[in-house]
Amino acid sequence: MSPTPQLDDLDDEARATVVRIMSAAGTSFGGAMRILPAERRYGMFAVYAFCRVVDDIADDPADEADKRARLDDWRHRIAAVCEGKPRPHEPLDRALAWAVARFGCAEQDFHAVLDGMGMDAAARVRIPDLETLWLYCDRVACAVGRLSNPVFGIPPAQSPALAAAVGSALQLTNILRDVAEDAARDRIYLPADRLAAHGLHPLPEDATAILDHPAVPAVRAEVATLAEARFAEADALFARLPPHPARPARIMKEVYHALFRRLTARGWAEVRDPPAVPKAVKLWLAVRHGFL
Repeated sequence: MSPTPQLDDLDDEARATVVRIMSAAGTSFGGAMRILPAERRYGMFAVYAFCRVVDDIADDPADEADKRARLDDWRHRIAAVCEGKPRPHEPLDRALAWAVARFGCAEQDFHAVLDGMGMDAAARVRIPDLETLWLYCDRVACAVGRLSNPVFGIPPAQSPALAAAVGSALQLTNILRDVAEDAARDRIYLPADRLAAHGLHPLPEDATAILDHPAVPAVRAEVATLAEARFAEADALFARLPPHPARPARIMKEVYHALFRRLTARGWAEVRDPPAVPKAVKLWLAVRHGFL
């Protein structure tokens, strides 16, 4: 049996690469990651850097075939990473291989994230029904939670349920917030079957044409009910977990729950210029839930 990798086994270039990617992204999750001990912190930086890089591929305005080729290349890279044979000239791959060996991140969850990016890589995105919406949430968000939880130190028995609750709550909140921004990019994540049930059928060729239709606030309200249930599930799970390893996930959940409450208070008819959580509130949440 190989010895467990230590932080000293992660080379300086790999460390610098994942820090650079995370810092350049300006993620609101950075504060939650930085409260971790050094070893777990770099593990999370590696996982986040992977997610950021493949998300950027999906969002790239490049030709769809080119984007899919790059995502397929990442499938080969992940297979090599999980075999402990990262591409030696790729510092991100070396960082991921270290994180996989140290914390046991599962190969299938990396591939689930890539499946989600494949859904977003399409020239236009339409979600036909709630079943597909849940699948999308699982791939782009819950799978990230499943990759992150072993790095946080959350017990394996509790990880899948927590990842499902937190990941779907966060992703549904993103969808509720970004309706107008997504439509401008020819993406509609509100389920088409629910929009049809409220009179919006067929979906227009121009995605932005949905924004003033009365079906949109009605379906946003339905999705909000689903999101609130997921937030409640997450809260119940956090109450049963050891608080220390759950702190980063709890901070992320609290920031998004604060955003969700602001969206709810604003009303589901308002799709443009969505509210944001002020930096001072994010800092307060990080302090409140990061130092239990």
